[in-house]
Amino acid sequence: MTEKREPGPFTGRHAAMILVAFFGVVIGVNMVMASFALSTFGGTVVDNSYVASQHYNEWLARAEAQDRLGWDESVTVDEGRHVRLTVRKDGAPVKGLRIVATLRHPLGQTPARAMRFAPAADGALRSLDALPAGRWQLDLSVHRGADEARYRVDLQ
Repeated sequence: MTEKREPGPFTGRHAAMILVAFFGVVIGVNMVMASFALSTFGGTVVDNSYVASQHYNEWLARAEAQDRLGWDESVTVDEGRHVRLTVRKDGAPVKGLRIVATLRHPLGQTPARAMRFAPAADGALRSLDALPAGRWQLDLSVHRGADEARYRVDLQ
């Protein structure tokens, strides 16, 4: 039969090791979480909210003018990963459009770049360059004469 051994006394050394281990785990987890947060933060929406608020009524007026145009946009990605844009009014494609398009990565990991469009056979506009793999934001500024509409579309 084996003899039971009595545990030794709880000393200050034991307490110090427990405290160091506990805070070591807490600090380690905090450092990992901070590095994840810094690597995925895309930045601020506006640099100065006061200055942005001065343009609020202008933005509302622009949005109301865009709504009065009655344009419906459809943005899709075809099997070749080209972006297809169709702007319709009352079901018919709107002709004579000038497009300014900027492709951005949602987290700002790559520089923004312009996308160019050319007319397709079905009345749509098709991007000249294929969309890279991953998630993207496409900022569109659609012009016809003095009319302008702006759209932001998330693509994958």
